Amino acid sequence: MCRPRSPRLTAFGVSLASHIQRMEDFSVVIQLLLFPMLFLSGALFPLSGLPSWLAVITRLNPLTYAVDPLRHLVFDLQNMPAAAAERFAAGVTLFGYTLPTAIELAITCAFAVVFRTVAVSGFGKPE
Repeated sequence: MCRPRSPRLTAFGVSLASHIQRMEDFSVVIQLLLFPMLFLSGALFPLSGLPSWLAVITRLNPLTYAVDPLRHLVFDLQNMPAAAAERFAAGVTLFGYTLPTAIELAITCAFAVVFRTVAVSGFGKPE
């Protein structure tokens, strides 16, 4: 089983790098893509109570599905009052259904496979 965060983001970066011609452009592209992904993943702010258009974007963000299992783990190990647990409830919902952790990890692994495939195919192209 893949680790939730590292392989997918590494494969994402390598897949981008395989299509970028100049080294200077890579850092700009990574900053423009990874910072919004981090902010929209739920790592810094809870995903509950977002406007509907922003909730859709967070569900399309692959990092969301890696951060949420970690949120579950941290919240389960804390002695949080019930009000705090309700306010900062972990869980990604799709169409009113809260995804179990196993499905979130499966989605994370699927994204890792897709990004890795794109990265390998990008390096296989002759110029």
